[in-house]
Amino acid sequence: MVRFHPHALERLVERGTTEEEIVVTIQSGEQFSAKFGRIGFRKSFPFGATWRGRSYSTKEVAAFAVRENGDWLVITVMTRYY
Repeated sequence: MVRFHPHALERLVERGTTEEEIVVTIQSGEQFSAKFGRIGFRKSFPFGATWRGRSYSTKEVAAFAVRENGDWLVITVMTRYY
């Protein structure tokens, strides 16, 4: 199961991603080690839209999480557009 820290939920809207995209990223994205003992997950999605006045074809979503009671607790998210 994937749970979201309040900080991560605030960043979802701010950075243009959704809870569903984060869940898919954790379930099927690339996994890597991150700072502070966290695990990072990364996945690219077709975008083909405008974000903050510029057009992009791809959106890369990254989630940083820790294991807590068998669940993934998402601490923060980042999004890159290209």
